[in-house]
Amino acid sequence: MTSTPRPDLSPPGRDIEPEQLRLLVRVARLYHEQGVRQPQIAADLHISQPRVSRLLKQATRLGIVHTVVTVPTGVHADIEEQLKSRYGLRDAVVAEVPVGDEDRLMTVLAGAAAAYLDATLHGGDDIGLSAWSASLLATVEAMRPKRPAVANNVCQVLGGIGDPTAQMRATRLLTRFAEVTGGQPLFMPTPGLVGSPHLREALTQDSSVAQIVSTWQSLTLLLVGIGALSPSPLLRSSGNAITEEDQQELREHNAVGDVCLRYFDADGHLVPSRFDQRVVGITPEAMMRVERRLGVAGGPDKHAAIRAALVGGWVNILITDLDTAGALLA
Repeated sequence: MTSTPRPDLSPPGRDIEPEQLRLLVRVARLYHEQGVRQPQIAADLHISQPRVSRLLKQATRLGIVHTVVTVPTGVHADIEEQLKSRYGLRDAVVAEVPVGDEDRLMTVLAGAAAAYLDATLHGGDDIGLSAWSASLLATVEAMRPKRPAVANNVCQVLGGIGDPTAQMRATRLLTRFAEVTGGQPLFMPTPGLVGSPHLREALTQDSSVAQIVSTWQSLTLLLVGIGALSPSPLLRSSGNAITEEDQQELREHNAVGDVCLRYFDADGHLVPSRFDQRVVGITPEAMMRVERRLGVAGGPDKHAAIRAALVGGWVNILITDLDTAGALLA
């Protein structure tokens, strides 16, 4: 707060008596410059506390007091607001990667996502988690335990069985997230991708799988990565990666990226393909019913995929880096 010696008082300010103006200035200076609390001001000036509150509001309205918000270095609130407005997001967080330190992109995004979750998880959530996202794995490792618990259930929304080493990382992701949030971990005991639509149908009819699938209807928060058309190293090593033949089919349908192996085009529309019928995971319809859909992604190779995910509404909360945010707003 700053005080100004000669405010430009427009009507009704010009009609205020000089003594009233002096009282306004005195109260404003005591409160904003000297840090005197309202009850003490009321006692010192022998006026009521409600009157002190009214005088402070009047001082702001008349221009005697101006509010100035100084944005700290590294906080990009204006860009976040632009992203929210442009893409109709519930929220956005833009993290800045130090110049010359671009290899720390994943660490920076993970730290920003962990801080966001720490601030916004308050209890009672049923949370869905994608198993094959390096950005989510890094996020979960950066999170601090919450006490008391802030989640009821932590559900895997994409099949997690694959190569033993990669599967261990996916299991670690869900287990660790359940530990820090206090939720009950619910594992998806299937691969994320199977050989045929018939096999996918048979797996989802299994009682243990059907039980997990039923929990997706009550999710209140979904945490996902956003993938480009080329599979990530984690997905490639998992045994769930798409083949070159699958990639060619997706290219022919103009796919640019995916969320939970659901591939979409540049306009965010689901790409109809034989590949999509073999995915054992949350459906696009169930995904869109989740109120908060948080995506953690950044980097030049994902600009097109992230934009399409926002346009298509696949995510409505975005954690990204400053360069990617600039590309999304360009």
